[in-house]
Amino acid sequence: MSRSVSALAMALALTALGGPATAAPLADGGVNLPVIPSALASGTSCTAGSSAVAKAVPWEQRSLGLARVWRTAGASTGGTGVTVAVVDTGVAAQAPALAGRVTSVGAADGDCVGHGTFVAGLIAAAPSGQVRFAGVAGGARVLAVRGTDARGAATAASLASGIRSAARAGAEVIVVSPALAQGSADLTAAVAYAAKRDALLIAAAAPDPTGPATASPSPPRDYWPASDPGVLSVLDLDAKGSRPANAPSPLRADLAAPGDGVVGIGPSGKGHYIGSGASLAAAYVAGTAALVRAAHPDLTAAQTAARLTRTAYPSDVPRLDPYAAVTAVRTGTTPQDDEPQEPLVRLPSNASARTATHRALATTAAGIAASLGVAWGAVILRLRRRRRPGSGQELGEPST
Repeated sequence: MSRSVSALAMALALTALGGPATAAPLADGGVNLPVIPSALASGTSCTAGSSAVAKAVPWEQRSLGLARVWRTAGASTGGTGVTVAVVDTGVAAQAPALAGRVTSVGAADGDCVGHGTFVAGLIAAAPSGQVRFAGVAGGARVLAVRGTDARGAATAASLASGIRSAARAGAEVIVVSPALAQGSADLTAAVAYAAKRDALLIAAAAPDPTGPATASPSPPRDYWPASDPGVLSVLDLDAKGSRPANAPSPLRADLAAPGDGVVGIGPSGKGHYIGSGASLAAAYVAGTAALVRAAHPDLTAAQTAARLTRTAYPSDVPRLDPYAAVTAVRTGTTPQDDEPQEPLVRLPSNASARTATHRALATTAAGIAASLGVAWGAVILRLRRRRRPGSGQELGEPST
């Protein structure tokens, strides 16, 4: 996804000078939610339904302004008519919030781990009664595709197979939860296959954290399939708009969205879980993509990706803005909308480098503003000197 260097520099400078406040997490009436796993160790029992129900509006829904999105005419379809494929551990079709809207490929209708069902809920869970949690696109259909084994372990081959199956089944949006340290030619070919079938492929830019919060993260690196050309890669943020301390970091990402301590559904029952990771942030982008493709069905997958990134709030990694993505007035398409999508931002490898980048860009922005002010003052001075004092005439005009 290309964007001019100057525009990106100004966006980064604005971030350094201050961005909008991010919503803080709301108290949930003292309810402790169990953590959804991304994989299960050998011999571990399958994830059961949760008996705990979230009672407050989750911080991520407020941060994304989803209530406002749902009130708009452009989002009134709720993603109806759009199928989102979830390439993950499977999706439990019996989950009440997804009832009647899940189809599956092969054995993906079962979900021992629960992670795929959690992701599907962030995308498309319907609101129910007094429960204040809901998915982004409650009218969208979910296509369950197994991208891992039954315990949640993924390989390049399993993801390539899942992506192909999702594209072949006609999914307009495909979200891939696992992020691998090594890709393959077959995985890259599967990504290209999905693009040819006009499916928007969204992937976690980094793996979900699995170690303790005090563990030191590994150095930034590329992960797949997020690093393949044509994939919209997504990074996770916490309620303060920062990366979690122990989260693995990629070298680049296209968008950022809430992904730390987010509320979602389990594989059975009406209770809720809590989860963290870039895969969950990718789910929010996928849900927003479903809203956009439903509201603007003439957009291609590449144009939808461009719309999501161009309407995002400027930051070191642009932050997803669902309302702007759905409601922004189109001024026509450009050839660039159909070009292969490339990651927008290469992240500095450490915090000090990011801070230095912000300061440098902020100084640049201030210098540009000062230069513009000096130039404008000079123009005004020249105009004043061209007027004849007291005559109301410009120099060079004929006298009467």
